[in-house]
Amino acid sequence: MTAIDDALARLRASDPLSRAGIAAGHPLHDDLERRGVAFAAIGGGLEERWHRALTELADCVHPMLGAPALHEGGVYHGAWLESTATISAELLDRFAPSVTRTTHLLFAEHQRTDGLLPYKVTDTGPAYSQIQTVTPLARGVWNHYLLTAADGEPDRDYLARMYGAMARNDAWLAEHRDTRRTGAVEAFCTFDTGHDLSPRFWHIPDRCFEGDAARYDAEVPRLPFVAPDLTANVAAQRSYLALIATELGEGSEPWHAKAEASRTALFAQCFDESDGLFYDRLPDGSHLRLNSDVLLRVLACEIGDDSIFAQALERHLMNTRRFLSQAGFTSIAMDDPRFDGDHTRNSWAGPVNFLTLVRAAHAFEAHDRVAELALVHRSVLGAVAEHDRFPQCLDPWSGDAGYTEKYSPAMLWLLDALERDCGILPRPDGEVWFSGLAPTRLEHGQSALAVAAARVVRGIRYELAADDTTVCVYRDGDVWLEFPRGWRVVADSAGALTRVVGLSPAAVAGDLRTDAANLALSPGPNDAAVLDSGRLVERVSPGFTPPQY
Repeated sequence: MTAIDDALARLRASDPLSRAGIAAGHPLHDDLERRGVAFAAIGGGLEERWHRALTELADCVHPMLGAPALHEGGVYHGAWLESTATISAELLDRFAPSVTRTTHLLFAEHQRTDGLLPYKVTDTGPAYSQIQTVTPLARGVWNHYLLTAADGEPDRDYLARMYGAMARNDAWLAEHRDTRRTGAVEAFCTFDTGHDLSPRFWHIPDRCFEGDAARYDAEVPRLPFVAPDLTANVAAQRSYLALIATELGEGSEPWHAKAEASRTALFAQCFDESDGLFYDRLPDGSHLRLNSDVLLRVLACEIGDDSIFAQALERHLMNTRRFLSQAGFTSIAMDDPRFDGDHTRNSWAGPVNFLTLVRAAHAFEAHDRVAELALVHRSVLGAVAEHDRFPQCLDPWSGDAGYTEKYSPAMLWLLDALERDCGILPRPDGEVWFSGLAPTRLEHGQSALAVAAARVVRGIRYELAADDTTVCVYRDGDVWLEFPRGWRVVADSAGALTRVVGLSPAAVAGDLRTDAANLALSPGPNDAAVLDSGRLVERVSPGFTPPQY
């Protein structure tokens, strides 16, 4: 038997829910069982960490104010708008959509009468002392609606309820967080952006004045900031609200106009074309010139064209003097004199944060730069495979686990990264990605000889098994596809193959073998071979940016 055969046999013999200790009646159980998710690896620590991620994720899902919801985990009790209810719930949606739904609705249920959404909800109730919003909630809501509609009837009642809540919150922000009438969104305190301990907010209060999210302390110099990440979030939010409005039969043009106004204000107030970075604008018109993960936050809100993103990759994100550490993207540029890589505390002053890593995928995939993303994943996977816990922060130099444990964004990052790089990933638009960059070349002695993954999509059970050279995809138990390690093969909602994408940082030549025909291809990194009825009809090459030194 080959290593692929061993991995596939191990996968088919596995019982992931029992191994993870998720019993019937737990909020995760039925969703995970229905989706048939499973993972196996021959060698290395990833199989154990994958199952441990499910175990600890289950610990982070339990009732809150009467509804089963996702909790941030670790020292953070409850659900946060900046993370738990947005990017984390968006990733959880592929595994447990019912929990994503109740987590979203928890925030709508506890919206204040004036329109402000709580920045967090805990067992003791909602809290409103800051806005703390980074990832667009509307994107997660829209994607949840699309993903679950593929499995049954569209949940229009949920969509309408969330739409109303988000529209009211948008009006609150426009009224209270644009005191200078720039069209952008202002930060009043450190926690508005969740940038704890960041030099971005030195000498700035943690919370808004007297706990009122509509007020800032006039005795604090330089407040308020025009904040690029908050403004980008609202721009993205409004673009997705336009999609939701159309689905609900309302006019989308007002939202499109508002989204464009937010993007215009973002670039007018915060973008410096000379270095391609976004900065807070202070009341005197100057920029607060700190090089932080604000750049990646803005890009993850789908801001900017391919040219801006390519510049950001070369000058900043893939630059090992700037943000690309051995363990992923740092929270402050490493060549900034204020950089502090201490990963043992809740810090956005330098260390790698898992929230940065889980948000990054949207930025890279919006510009078809998936090979760079997979390259960053490789070093982090090697570190995570030998961790003893799921932390918030990583040591930029070694990838060692840092502050806190049982942190749900870290668990979800692992589940997500493995599906993106070597697994089966259903998309909101109906596509399914079959990715074959097997984790066979990891550091720290964590390489696997072969891995296998399973998932049920629209009633079909898919299995993917891969070693260092070959990927095999099975459909309801029968071989369906074979292709070389380093490719992603994309199928549409009807199961037709639409493109092959290069995930590897090197060109990979080989054959796409199906039950109908073979097709010889040699995509380089990020190259896409567009297919129609099994024939190559177009090649697209977005380019590739290796690590810069």
